[in-house]
Amino acid sequence: MDVRPAPFSHNPFGRWLRRHALLIDVVVAVALFGYDSMYLTGQYAGFETLSLPWFITLEALSAAICVLYVLRRRSPLVVAGAVLVASCGTLVSGVGLTPAPLVVMGLLTYFLAAQHGWRSGVPAAVAATAWIVVAAQPVLRQEYLRIGEVGVLVLGVVLAASLGVLARSRREHVAGLRRLNEQLALERDARAQVAAAEERARIAREIHDIVSHGLGTMVVMAEGATQVVDTDPEQAATAMARVRDTGREAMTEMRRMLDVLRSDDPATRTPQPGLDRLDRLVDEARVGGLRVEWSVTGQPADLPAGVDLAAYRIVQESLTNARKHGGPLLSLVTVTVRHTDTAVELHIVDDGSDPAPAPTDAAPPGHGLVGMRERATAYGGTVAAGPREQGGFEVRARLPIKETRSIKETR
Repeated sequence: MDVRPAPFSHNPFGRWLRRHALLIDVVVAVALFGYDSMYLTGQYAGFETLSLPWFITLEALSAAICVLYVLRRRSPLVVAGAVLVASCGTLVSGVGLTPAPLVVMGLLTYFLAAQHGWRSGVPAAVAATAWIVVAAQPVLRQEYLRIGEVGVLVLGVVLAASLGVLARSRREHVAGLRRLNEQLALERDARAQVAAAEERARIAREIHDIVSHGLGTMVVMAEGATQVVDTDPEQAATAMARVRDTGREAMTEMRRMLDVLRSDDPATRTPQPGLDRLDRLVDEARVGGLRVEWSVTGQPADLPAGVDLAAYRIVQESLTNARKHGGPLLSLVTVTVRHTDTAVELHIVDDGSDPAPAPTDAAPPGHGLVGMRERATAYGGTVAAGPREQGGFEVRARLPIKETRSIKETR
């Protein structure tokens, strides 16, 4: 048996209905039996169209139909068959349409259609319609009902079946959307994790080069100091001071990266670029057909290698994104580097064709944005990126350098 929750069962009212479903069924059945008993009592005592044996028999059939309605969830098809048999028993008495069979068969038609679709809803509607037509004959002959009113009852049964099928379709649609949403959420998280892992590996390789360079310099300077310590103590002291400074810089870089790096990955050791090579980066972009204007304000600082590399990569990634996603309306990319006493600030903006869609937080972040944020966070900085209202894309980054300078000043 396939009994699914109602389509509204995920809101507070729907959950309340599900918790009290049995109580609601019992209340409906008792009310329906009471109404049917009043109708049969009127036929027996008022109009005297029923004998006492038939009155008792119809009361028993009405009670059975109402009890079967309460039990419909356990075995809907069996209950529907039993209700049809009990309802046909009322036809023998000639009393005509009675409330309990009529209402219960309509409710069961909706229930079966909602649970099993047309394959159960159509037979239930056909059976209920046939019963209504046969049961209506006595009241039609006595002109208690007109043929149009019987047609309305038949249309009510058809409507119940149609509403049941629609409820099932909506429930399946909502369930499908929910499954799709869960799947998309899992895929989004997986993509974000993969992007973060790849970016960590790339940062690890770059920092590995920086630290390896520092350690190599320390070894060379230390060997030189040992060779001249007897003949030129002053030069040896200068070399050891350089070893000290290089070691402190390497330790600072390592401390900053401990929170984002989990493992080392062997890589080729290539020189790492910085903002001093920004002109070459811009020239490369222009050669590729991208119109770029750039400017530097403030007094350029002697940046730590990690901060310098992070700033360079952020500008590089921004230019790449502009080239990839700027669209046919892209005409200009503006790069501004601002040096202050406490930070280096980057502002990259293009006038591409992106119109201000939904906030970037609503979509899975791309690899480029993940890389920018990873780099900035590693040095205590921030990156804000997103579409502009007037079109295009904007990246703002701030990399603090105050801490690094204070370290150098205390030496």
